Amino acid sequence: MTGALWFLLVGGLLLVMGLTPSFIKRLPVTSAIIYLAIGLLVGPTLLNAFHFNPLKESALLEVLTEVAVLISLFAAGVKMPAPMRLDRWRTPLLLASASMVLTVAMVAAFAHYALGLSLGAAVLLGAIVAPTDPVLATDVQIRHPGDRDRLRFDLTCEAGMNDGSAFPFVMLGLGLLGLHDLGDFGLRWALVDVLWATVAGIAIGLVLGSALGRLGWTLRSRRFDHQLMDDFLGLGLIGVVYGLSELVNAWGFLAVFFAAVALRQTEVKLINARAANLEKGLAGNDPVATPGGGDPVPTVSEGSLIFKEHLERISELLLILLVGGSLFLDSWSWRAVSLALFLFLVARPLSVALALLGSRTPARLRGMVGWFGVRGIGSLYYLMYAIEHGLPENVALELIHMTLIVVTMSILVHGASVKPLMNRFWRSG
Repeated sequence: MTGALWFLLVGGLLLVMGLTPSFIKRLPVTSAIIYLAIGLLVGPTLLNAFHFNPLKESALLEVLTEVAVLISLFAAGVKMPAPMRLDRWRTPLLLASASMVLTVAMVAAFAHYALGLSLGAAVLLGAIVAPTDPVLATDVQIRHPGDRDRLRFDLTCEAGMNDGSAFPFVMLGLGLLGLHDLGDFGLRWALVDVLWATVAGIAIGLVLGSALGRLGWTLRSRRFDHQLMDDFLGLGLIGVVYGLSELVNAWGFLAVFFAAVALRQTEVKLINARAANLEKGLAGNDPVATPGGGDPVPTVSEGSLIFKEHLERISELLLILLVGGSLFLDSWSWRAVSLALFLFLVARPLSVALALLGSRTPARLRGMVGWFGVRGIGSLYYLMYAIEHGLPENVALELIHMTLIVVTMSILVHGASVKPLMNRFWRSG
């Protein structure tokens, strides 16, 4: 497919989606299924107008998926409700840690014993498909910063954290394949890839996100009365946090998510403090110059959110088209399909049930969380990351084949079930 035809295809899709949002919202399926169907139509599955080869284009796809995940993590983080409370965060923390470990272990065992993959390849595959996706799961995630729905919160918060908590297992898989130094008895992996990279990533995010929140608040104060470009600030925070994390070998995905959370939490605390001063009649202590005193207080988190969501939708469209354009009819092998079914019907529900034992999470909520473990762009990023770090071609082809089918089936089964199941869940609640 020539460049001109690509412009026509993507531009035409953007026009159609921009003109018909109300119609698409009434459809029983998500927009991701529409993008996938078009990718399958023009790709080698049907018309063969173009074929995207993930192995040959792994460097390009790694960058595209990396940017998409970072933008989505930031958008998820700034929608986290404030204030942060342990009782509210307990469930997603268990999902991003205990459920993650269990999913990786179960998928690795299935891939090793049932599909015949080597132990290293099996662990790597488990790490690739275990994390839920912040890009494709928008229909089951928090819609705006004031959204208090518990199911949406748990799924959004889990997706924000487990794209980072999966990274140690990616490195473990690469280490077992001889592509990463695990150290004697795995000591380096435990201390550096698990402990240091996780704690440092969270700390970097919390410190820089909070600092930007306070700096933006100060610059908007009566003393400075300064205009800010919130879109630039949001993108700049993503870049600085991610770049610094990479320099110190911390997990950048975790850092960006927690930077967004800290930014939002800091701004909300400052807004609440301002409201308390106004109630006490301390107008002189009001730090933000808002016309009339009653207008919404401008914040970096909300000011940059709409722009990030638009970028997220564009990246979703492009990347799902590429997924559809990567598949052939014979891509649907029993090995790949059985892996996807095992992940969706056994590993995900069972890992959620075990991780949430004793958490007092309602059974109906556990059931919904166990089903909506959407896989997508994050899995593609980890796969491309592994390929770019020297994954042997035969192993890479096997994992590409399985990962693409897992992502495709997730788009189909979760995209077709999200609207009816979520509507039933809310009606019964």
